[in-house]
Amino acid sequence: MARILVVDDKEVVRDGVGLTLARSGHGVCPASDGPSALEQLDKRKIDLVITDLSMPGMDGLELLHAIRERDEHMSVILMTAYGSIEKAVEAMRAGAWDFVTKPFHGDELQLAVSRALEHGAMRKENRTLRAAGQSEEIDMVATAPAMQNVVAQLEVIAEANADVLLTGESGVGKEVAAKWIHEHSPRKDGGFLAVNCAALPGPLLESELFGHEKGAFTGAAERRLGRFELADGGTLLLDEIGELDLALQSKLLRVLQERTFERVGASRSIRTDVRVIAATNRDLAAEVRAGRFREDLLYRLNVLPVHLPPLRDRREDIIVLADRFLAAAARRDGRPVPSLATDAQHALVSYHWPGNVRELKNICERAAVLCRSSEVPGRVVAPWLGGSNGGEEVAVEIEIPAAVGSESSSLPTWICDGQGKTLEVLERETILATLEACGGHRQNTARALRIGVRTLGLKLRKWKDEGLIAQDR
Repeated sequence: MARILVVDDKEVVRDGVGLTLARSGHGVCPASDGPSALEQLDKRKIDLVITDLSMPGMDGLELLHAIRERDEHMSVILMTAYGSIEKAVEAMRAGAWDFVTKPFHGDELQLAVSRALEHGAMRKENRTLRAAGQSEEIDMVATAPAMQNVVAQLEVIAEANADVLLTGESGVGKEVAAKWIHEHSPRKDGGFLAVNCAALPGPLLESELFGHEKGAFTGAAERRLGRFELADGGTLLLDEIGELDLALQSKLLRVLQERTFERVGASRSIRTDVRVIAATNRDLAAEVRAGRFREDLLYRLNVLPVHLPPLRDRREDIIVLADRFLAAAARRDGRPVPSLATDAQHALVSYHWPGNVRELKNICERAAVLCRSSEVPGRVVAPWLGGSNGGEEVAVEIEIPAAVGSESSSLPTWICDGQGKTLEVLERETILATLEACGGHRQNTARALRIGVRTLGLKLRKWKDEGLIAQDR
């Protein structure tokens, strides 16, 4: 529910628009002219303004300028007659969100209102995140020359408006780079939305991207706005773009070329002003040769290509990133920030990092939880690094908080043989050791490992079915 100010010198229009909005659950504040509208804006919280363009005295364009002086983020929708389209376009250039042409249907007005409110909510959230200092999370660590070259590219790309293709192995930080581009672009006050193209099957992904009309398919109980519509004026990240099926690739190509699309079940085209950033860990040129990716779509996406290097090629950044991840995890739990011991730093820098930055972040968060001393020693992180210690056997005792339910404050000692255990084996040994230290208490085990209880249960069930652990676990 939103509070909407409706401004029109004709009472019948104010009543008709108010009734339409009230049916959608919105609160309506009527005003008969510009000065009374400004008075209401000064006295109460208004989420959206709908005003007639042609009014005696202060017209809609003058009112728009006055509103923008008071609140540059306020969304304004104009109501205009067919003969005033030119003036409506002028108002759009002056900062109006949208306009509807009289006579209009209630559905048309409700759609414009929904889009304006969604866009306003995203802009407000972005401002709140920046004010709270969350933008620190999208700072790019670039001590290594390879990463400094990437940041130099991103700085130039951010100022442009063309589409971007981010490539690199899984976990290198493509979403972080996309957010960085957005935050340093002229679109930073618009919304930033992300869609994982691998997470949804084709029909659901189409609805997620383009929206759908009520009754468009079984289960479509109401109209839904898609990401291309919601990100209008901002940036849309299409992650795992290589997973799109060919039918959706064709529809995406049209959006990129014409900046128009239709909701599922609709025939009316909608224009969108959105910058698309695509990301993939696949070799799209090879996918084209295999017939799984459209060549014309690759050309359209590959306007501004950026390749993010794997973590093993930017080792100078490893300790900087690790310190940052440790500090974030400690602050989140309200504890002092630990430092990395020299042997722990050596172990991290020597590791080959198949999971890249994502793997480093997970290990640092795990260390911050399990190690309660002021310094994280090498013996804590070594078991998680797949035998990166060069073949030397290391006895590892992992510290965990005594409060998780065990009488002992440490896990049993177990051996990392240095011969390169798989990540699956290391994960299983760590979970089982933690479970034993917690006296078999699953909730405390999940809390100590920072995973969900359901996730823990599924892993234990899988290992039981495979005969890897006893049935009484």
